[in-house]
Amino acid sequence: MKIRTRYAPSPTGRMHVGNLRTALYEYLIARHEDGEFILRIEDTDQERFVEGALDIIYRTLEETGLDYDEGPDKPGDCGPYVQSERVSAGIYMEYAKKLVEKGEAYYCFCTKERLESLKTTVAGKEIMLYDKHCLHLSKEEIQANLNAGMPFVIRQNIPDEGTTTFVDDIYGAITVENKELDDMVLIKSDGFPTYNFANVVDDHLMGITHVVRGNEYLSSTPKYIRLYEAFGWEPPVFVHLPLITDEEHHKLSKRSGHSSFEDLVEQGFLPEAIVNYVALLGWSPEGNEEIFSMKDLINVFDYRRVNKSPAVFDMVKLRWMNGNILRAWSLRNMKNTPCLIS
Repeated sequence: MKIRTRYAPSPTGRMHVGNLRTALYEYLIARHEDGEFILRIEDTDQERFVEGALDIIYRTLEETGLDYDEGPDKPGDCGPYVQSERVSAGIYMEYAKKLVEKGEAYYCFCTKERLESLKTTVAGKEIMLYDKHCLHLSKEEIQANLNAGMPFVIRQNIPDEGTTTFVDDIYGAITVENKELDDMVLIKSDGFPTYNFANVVDDHLMGITHVVRGNEYLSSTPKYIRLYEAFGWEPPVFVHLPLITDEEHHKLSKRSGHSSFEDLVEQGFLPEAIVNYVALLGWSPEGNEEIFSMKDLINVFDYRRVNKSPAVFDMVKLRWMNGNILRAWSLRNMKNTPCLIS
């Protein structure tokens, strides 16, 4: 089976170092196995859309050498490659209705006021677990509500009993009680899919074999698995990556001044050095070598060597790496420059 990976950014601003690492690892997994790397734009959250962010995505991928085989500007057999265009094509609603027909999802007509009444506080945090109220509506009631134009969402129908288990290639087998999983919304009242639902549908239809993402998504993965099982689809290989922190072991943020690729370029770092350094944020090769070209990374990259522990973004180490690569460039250029003295 051919390896197919995807980078699926949202156009919300500059490319965070964590997102660049995700894209790089997806790219290396595909290229190491002579597979295919796909670009998909996830723009269904229109409120977070930032003007010019699409250009940033394309420019960053070009400057870092992450060439993709299929994408919005490289049509393949699995398009459209922009989620809002897939919404217009009716793809997500079609698959949500398939789940409704199978009893794996249901229409929910609950008002905001009723949903607010379901909120409770657990460990100091306000949460809302839906009580499956609309699951018990008859077909006649549902059709009458639809005919009347009542606003609705479509929810996933997760069983109250039993457990869901999945295997992550870094963290191993993880099991959760189904009663801890909420009947999450699949299709919102505006007709747009939620992030989780669109991801599952798109990854399956695009033949994605490996999904790489941050470990903050570990807790939502059981819901993904429930969707794959509901459709009768084979889930992809999941690879969850460790958190990236600053030198003070806090989550890397915009305030750090080096949280994005563009931040680092503006500070004078070479794209080659940034890519080299980001590759080592949570992953290590078998030997002691630390300076790699993209070709070298493709040859030696094995995602199974990704560490579970948080990766510290060390600016001193990046400066050292940038200096080494810059000196190597200078030496090559000196050797290739003809002598002008006769």
